[in-house]
Amino acid sequence: MSGTIEALYIFDQHNNIILQHIYRSRPPAARTLLPLYLAHPTPRPSLIYLPNTLPPTLLFSLEHSQLLFLSPTSADTEPLLVLEFLHRVVDVLEDFLGAPLLATKIEGAYDVVAQLLAEMCDAGAVSNTEPNALRDVVEVPGWMGKLLGGVGLPGSSPALGPASGTLALQKQQIGLTQAATGPALPWRRANVRHTSNEMYVDIVETLSVTIAPSGRTLSAFANGSVAFTSKLSGVPDLLLQISAPGGKMGMEKAIDLPVFHPCVRLARWKEKPGELSFVPPDGRFVLAGYEVDLLPDTSNSVIANAAKLYLPASVEVTTSLGPVGAEFEARLLLSTKFPGSSSHSSSSGASRGGGLGSRLGSSPSAFGGSSGQPALEDVVVSIPISASVRNLTDLRASRGEAHYSPGDSTIEWRVSTKAAATPSGSGGATLRCTIVGALSEEEDEERVNGVSFDAASGDYSDDAYQSTAVTTAKKVKSTKPPDQRDLRKVQQNATLMPSSATVSFSVKGWLASGLKVDSLTVNNRTSKGLGEGVKPYKGVKYLTVSRQGVEIRC
Repeated sequence: MSGTIEALYIFDQHNNIILQHIYRSRPPAARTLLPLYLAHPTPRPSLIYLPNTLPPTLLFSLEHSQLLFLSPTSADTEPLLVLEFLHRVVDVLEDFLGAPLLATKIEGAYDVVAQLLAEMCDAGAVSNTEPNALRDVVEVPGWMGKLLGGVGLPGSSPALGPASGTLALQKQQIGLTQAATGPALPWRRANVRHTSNEMYVDIVETLSVTIAPSGRTLSAFANGSVAFTSKLSGVPDLLLQISAPGGKMGMEKAIDLPVFHPCVRLARWKEKPGELSFVPPDGRFVLAGYEVDLLPDTSNSVIANAAKLYLPASVEVTTSLGPVGAEFEARLLLSTKFPGSSSHSSSSGASRGGGLGSRLGSSPSAFGGSSGQPALEDVVVSIPISASVRNLTDLRASRGEAHYSPGDSTIEWRVSTKAAATPSGSGGATLRCTIVGALSEEEDEERVNGVSFDAASGDYSDDAYQSTAVTTAKKVKSTKPPDQRDLRKVQQNATLMPSSATVSFSVKGWLASGLKVDSLTVNNRTSKGLGEGVKPYKGVKYLTVSRQGVEIRC
């Protein structure tokens, strides 16, 4: 099975072709493939087989920022290779053109995009896809070149001085050298220089928890990613040490299915789990990803005691309340007693050149909070409502704001953690409402008989319409006893009750898995170009998020 890329087509939000790049063969035209792709119902798969084309074609697709990327191939190709190539194209274009990726940006910088696509794939074979290495071989015009180009002058005019020609010659020589021998580190640019040397570690975990109606946890996972920002001169050699509850055994149990950036030395990780040795790319990148099973391991008492499942926000739903079972109540439980949080772990090295700081607002993506004082924020409870429910009445929330409109499929309840918290570190709130289902035959008859209408004059009397339910019930004789009617309503309302509820929240300064960064050091013996006596500033941030990831079934 080969891995060849025949062509790349990019469409805008109106399905107009804005770029097409042919690598090899004669693939079907963009105007031929687009109708065949749109003929499939949504959600469309990322791989579609088109037998009616000549020859039969495999069509790979990726949608990003309202742009559609299509790549056809007529040969038997490894699917993951083509899909990963499409993702790399998106990442590289965002790195060079800026995020979000828009059609106008691609059209305005077609010369840069054409160079990038030619360097990333050569005659159908994927070659250089690292943004840092591409910056050494792809010339991006600066603001002076854009200004001269706007008035019709060449951007590389000799009037700009000898420095411009020298720089272009150096880039050409670097490109020829790398084309012949390949870069020593494909993921890092050459001759990197920074006035202030800094490095930051951001660990983000996304929860996925399912709880049964009995309260037993069915599954609990945390998908984590380690984002690293490197602003270091030269070629630094770094060592990042991560620990987990339970020591070495806890680390082996905690991190499951790890994935690493190509810069990570796998032999070091296999020998000593928890140690990441690498030469980082310049800028921000994803260093590693992992999955953690949050359910305690009952086979090992040490790990089980250290890895008990803790949720800072949960909800309990009680259904079929009231005389006819038409009410339900949701009780939100909050707790800010985060296990493993300590004040000294984040404040010991917050000064420049020291150990690891907890970076409060040091960058636009700063999370706030620290490992000593985690902050619970953005608590939202979502309760799906059956499509058979006609309306919700008497929506009462003890704290926060609850929103629902007829026709919506979900109740959204936002609760402020400051208003719901108590000095003991725990708190809560309740939400209660009444559901209104479809009208039964008897209720429909009561509603019709409750309004008198005079066909001759065109007037109607609303006295009966505004009367109470007791008065209306007297006018209509029911053939069923009251107890049997109430029992039937209870059974009907039971089918309208919510079957689950989800909780969304974010915790700054705490990780559900218990992972933490112990140290981040620079190996001065193997590093090059950093400079003697330079102590980079270091920072660490933790964030745990649940985007409707905690599901409680009723």
